[in-house]
Amino acid sequence: MKNRKIKASVSAFLIASMCMGVGCSSTTPTESSEITTIADVIETQDTEATEEGLGYEFGLGTTFHADEPVTYTMYFSDASWYPMVDTWESEGIFAKIEELTNVHLDLISFDSNDYMQNVTLEINAGSAAYIIPKIYDDSAFVDGGAIVPISDYVQYMPYFTDFFNTYNMADDLRTITRANGKYYKLPGMLEEPLINYSFMIRSDIFEAAGVDVPAMEEDWTWDDLCDALIQVKAYMVEQGMCTEDDYIWSDLWCGNQSGQGNGGNLLKVMGITYDVNAGWGIGNGMRYNPDSDEFYFSPTTDNYRAMIEACHRFIEEGILDPETFTQDDDVALNHFYNGETVIVSVNQGQVANYTSHLDEQLGAGNYETYIVTPPQGTTNYSTAGAERLENGVMISQNALDELGEDGFIQMLRFVDWLFYSDEAYTLIKWGVEGETFQYNDDGTKSLLDGYCCSGLGYASTSDDDVDIRLQWGYACGNYYYGGTVEEMSDNFTDAVASYVNRNLEYRERPPLAPPVAPTADENEEINIIATPLISNVNSWTLLFVTGQADIDAQWDEYVASCSDADSLTEMYNEIYSRTA
Repeated sequence: MKNRKIKASVSAFLIASMCMGVGCSSTTPTESSEITTIADVIETQDTEATEEGLGYEFGLGTTFHADEPVTYTMYFSDASWYPMVDTWESEGIFAKIEELTNVHLDLISFDSNDYMQNVTLEINAGSAAYIIPKIYDDSAFVDGGAIVPISDYVQYMPYFTDFFNTYNMADDLRTITRANGKYYKLPGMLEEPLINYSFMIRSDIFEAAGVDVPAMEEDWTWDDLCDALIQVKAYMVEQGMCTEDDYIWSDLWCGNQSGQGNGGNLLKVMGITYDVNAGWGIGNGMRYNPDSDEFYFSPTTDNYRAMIEACHRFIEEGILDPETFTQDDDVALNHFYNGETVIVSVNQGQVANYTSHLDEQLGAGNYETYIVTPPQGTTNYSTAGAERLENGVMISQNALDELGEDGFIQMLRFVDWLFYSDEAYTLIKWGVEGETFQYNDDGTKSLLDGYCCSGLGYASTSDDDVDIRLQWGYACGNYYYGGTVEEMSDNFTDAVASYVNRNLEYRERPPLAPPVAPTADENEEINIIATPLISNVNSWTLLFVTGQADIDAQWDEYVASCSDADSLTEMYNEIYSRTA
């Protein structure tokens, strides 16, 4: 049984971090009576009760239910590591949604590896499904008229409106609002960013080598981590566990499969701690300086150079395998599972999977692990970042054209329930109470005996266990993201809750950058400049990190090759001054 008492500390740190990171309002969240966007005030008259005579039920505390059966088309991003099977629709998550709401979802499934490519093709062809989830960047779709400017309609969405008001999301929504004052994506909204990606270490080997990570991680730096790994490697060589020529860190999410040619997760995590854009977070390179109230191109700054030097040191010292930035993810995992390496990137959804494989390879009880607080760079920033928006949902213009306004609003009531109600969140994540999970005496949740779910952190303990994600599609990442801290943490194992708590305690949330809203023409011009510029940055960065280029001798050459950053910065600040 999982120990959920640690939640109290999550909540305590949350209150403190919200006050320090964004400033505490003089009024309580529940006193808010309106949603303020850049363009207007959204009325909230629909949040109180179900209207009669509409042909459906809706409203806060009410399950959406259509009087007559209705069908909506919706895309589905099908992950190969937990692919959709027939039982998801016949008896699992989609059957349960239909039982509750009288809505049948006509799913159009694409493999997750080319999901966005296929969705983009269909949108451009004018044949888009009504509901388009799992959208990270909507910028390619806002100008063609194929996507509804959803900010015009959120007054019909009481659950969305309630979360927005309760957690003061106005500044966050401004970051996705376009130059015309509208936004086109319904984002997953977070009460507070919680760290996801960190590093799992073989704590038994660290301790045997005399390295006490829990005692040093509150204020350790990347150099401290490198020094610790040098000490661990020396111990491993002495014990015959590896040779001087072996690497004891080989990482995933950085190479051919998922690294995107920019260093992936590792450089993103490091970049946040140095207050620069890097890796998965490279974007267009622009970063906000609150002191000067201007944006600047971070990949040519001293902080960016310091990040590169810190990462390169791991390779120079023989710790990090340079093939990390080219290899497939399974290569790194296999090194960790068989005991060749002692540190690897991890996220909340992979902890149980890692443990299961380590048990298979090394044997349960023959190892110990610990998830660390990521080190500091030039800042004490949390790698959870400042953003409180997740990927989200777009609504096709086809839905409005084909359903008509009344039918369209009815669909939005359903979308509102599906993506923003507590009831749907629990169903999609945990399944059905009494069938797959139970509420414990202290109010926490746990899976019933005979069930497991690696996505929730519940590893299989028997060959007879049924994985609720594989069998029925619960805990599937397509349709639940965001939420309150309580919702996001209700499945945390002790190990996950521990590193989330430590991150909240030890690190501070970065400031949220203000919005920059280019016009369609300006956005196209930005992309024309930024695309080759960022490709050049990524190429040089990996050359420096792996030692194929000498940062001392060639840094100035690299900076000179980024000369287009000047015009990008000038344009960006001109747009920002207009937006502000």
